[in-house]
Amino acid sequence: MAATTTTLISTTTTTLLSSKPPSPHLQTLIPQITFPTPTSKPQSLHLRRLPPPRAVVIEKETPENEAPPTFLRHSDGGDAAATVRGRFEKMIREVQDTVCEAIEAADGGAKFKEDAWTRPGGGGGISRVLQDGAVFEKAGVNVSVVYGVMPPEAYRAAKGGDGDAGGKAGSVPFFAAGVSSVLHPKNPFAPTLHFNYRYFETDAPKEEAQRLVLLEAALRVPLLQAPRKRTLRKERRRGTNVGNAPGAPRQWWFGGGTDYTPAYIFEDDVKHFHQVQKDACDKFDPSFYPRFKKWCDDYFYIKHRGERRGLGGIFFDDLNNYDQEMLLSFATECANSVIPAYVPIIERRKDTPFTDSHKAWQQLRRGRYVEFNLVYDRGTTFGLKTGGRIESILVSLPLTARWEYDHKPKSETESESGKVLA
Repeated sequence: MAATTTTLISTTTTTLLSSKPPSPHLQTLIPQITFPTPTSKPQSLHLRRLPPPRAVVIEKETPENEAPPTFLRHSDGGDAAATVRGRFEKMIREVQDTVCEAIEAADGGAKFKEDAWTRPGGGGGISRVLQDGAVFEKAGVNVSVVYGVMPPEAYRAAKGGDGDAGGKAGSVPFFAAGVSSVLHPKNPFAPTLHFNYRYFETDAPKEEAQRLVLLEAALRVPLLQAPRKRTLRKERRRGTNVGNAPGAPRQWWFGGGTDYTPAYIFEDDVKHFHQVQKDACDKFDPSFYPRFKKWCDDYFYIKHRGERRGLGGIFFDDLNNYDQEMLLSFATECANSVIPAYVPIIERRKDTPFTDSHKAWQQLRRGRYVEFNLVYDRGTTFGLKTGGRIESILVSLPLTARWEYDHKPKSETESESGKVLA
């Protein structure tokens, strides 16, 4: 197959990209290790079975033949579908359907395999994976709804060290839902795409919720003295104002983003992708695109290589300083922008002729992708540390990748591509 002349990214487009190292505030959860109570006769070391480190308690999944209409708990209430939890779950499942339909159409024959599962205490997920298609080597689109419990120190780590876990309160119940996808095409001139949008809530610690229930009961006592009633009301307000009322989220936040990782760089493709991201952001706040683009550049940085994973996009996390309804609409708009940002590029590049040398360069770039995901990616490392579903967590990895000792670019195109990513 003949080599194709690629248009390298121009100086003006290079201004879209940032080479600064990632911000130091990005953190991952710190696992809590517990040890068994010593017995009167210590066991020999090779017989001791210590529990694996866990920062969060998540129940094991149960396979299902068919996904249920919702993964929300019945205890969330009869109108759970109208809550932010319910509406976010509806959104991510619709996005999963839309993206899978578009990818199957672009591939022209291959179909997604679906696995669904639930957990006894509520929650579950759907993994869809397409492998060895005509266009896509591997494409994964997952949705999950998770109920779990984390200790206060893990909560503080999740919130970047400034979260209020309730002082001496116990473990913090949490809810999380999200859609995550990685699309790896076969053609070296077609880019890899990743997107993830998620919503997170923490409930009041159990001890605090029980305390407020008792306060409510005390306030209903008919003969309660007025001074005492005033004290209890003040106490109730203090708890309610920080979101500790039973059933109300103590904290909530949105996170996510869409990012673009080519092996070969075409200026028109990069401009198109970033313009779609900017258009989605500008509908809500003109400051969003420059802020979240820089956050993306900083986050997808391979520290040990001194280079970025790709050509950026948008990324945000722990976002809760805007109206909740606005942020729900913003996350929905960004998720719905994935197909118009990506599929036109795939249609342009999927049939481009390529050589074995082009393929080898793509495989080397995919090796960088693997390195970032296993070493730095917060979602991957969090899932591996907390007992999540391994097949779903690692669906982001490509079928094939390549590492060569002391590799040197074999062409001007590869050399220029490497300089842009560095």
